[in-house]
Amino acid sequence: MLRIFQAISRWLATYTSPFIIAIALLTFFLPDLFVWVRGNTQTVILGIIMLTMGMTLTTEDFRILARRPLDILIGACAQFIIMPLVAWLLVRVFNLEPALALGILLVGCCPGGVSSNIMSYLCHGDVAFSVGMTCASTLLAPVMTPLLMQLTAGEIIKIDAVGMFINILIVTVIPVAIGWFLNYTFSRRKSFPAIQSLMPGLSVICLACIVGGVISTVHDDLVSRGLILFLWTFAVVLCHNSLGYLLGWLAGRVAGFNTAKKRTISIEVGMQNAGLATVLASTFFAAQPLAVLPCAISCAWHSISGTILAGMFMQYDKRKSDSKKTSRQ
Repeated sequence: MLRIFQAISRWLATYTSPFIIAIALLTFFLPDLFVWVRGNTQTVILGIIMLTMGMTLTTEDFRILARRPLDILIGACAQFIIMPLVAWLLVRVFNLEPALALGILLVGCCPGGVSSNIMSYLCHGDVAFSVGMTCASTLLAPVMTPLLMQLTAGEIIKIDAVGMFINILIVTVIPVAIGWFLNYTFSRRKSFPAIQSLMPGLSVICLACIVGGVISTVHDDLVSRGLILFLWTFAVVLCHNSLGYLLGWLAGRVAGFNTAKKRTISIEVGMQNAGLATVLASTFFAAQPLAVLPCAISCAWHSISGTILAGMFMQYDKRKSDSKKTSRQ
């Protein structure tokens, strides 16, 4: 039975994007399917995702923060400057209505995505740097996300900075800390690696539930306003994500990073924790239900685009390797 669950977990981790898109489409036609994913339930689900992330962290991962302070500082500055600034500019360029503007600004002000480490590994990036950036941005999020939202969205709606700080602390930092403690305490037990192997699948299922809950919430608006609303929102998400990758890579180039680190900072900056943004939008902007739409689209698209970008980097390496072989012949 355990092997079956492990196989399912591997399959979900491999096909995260198609699975989430399928859940989103299914929920659109069956909107009551995830109507239960609301409020505290949604918060608990995100907490489980962050717990699974914490269970993969070791003491060595946190030592990276002390061993490579300049790299982490540059990465954190890029993370919390580029994405909020790009979101703020796009809101004005696309002249977004307040609810959608709140959603894209929230995505921009959140920390890096939990799957960015996998993408960095796939494209031969600096995985240690990736883990360090994810840890740093997650630990900074309770302070930085409310602060940046106050700066970028304060003119749209009153931001409950204290409430947001407490909420982010509860659903990100505390579950990650508990997960790390479990890993630190029980990692030598034979059964623990088996439990860890199930975490990727559990994380994907939880993310799919959050996306399903969002689609259920905005279903009526999507139906009444049609395809234009979705495409317009997706265009903003696409620009935000793509510019994040590009400007992240450029930040690495300006900092004099090698190829591996440039790839990592590109992915870390471009991929956001859209699941956290979704929960925050549902909790603090409930009066603006469309605020969760950019967050839900980002949940799915960031996984897809991260996979595409990693594939492009790998394809570049392959062509470069083939070119060298040809020149030697």
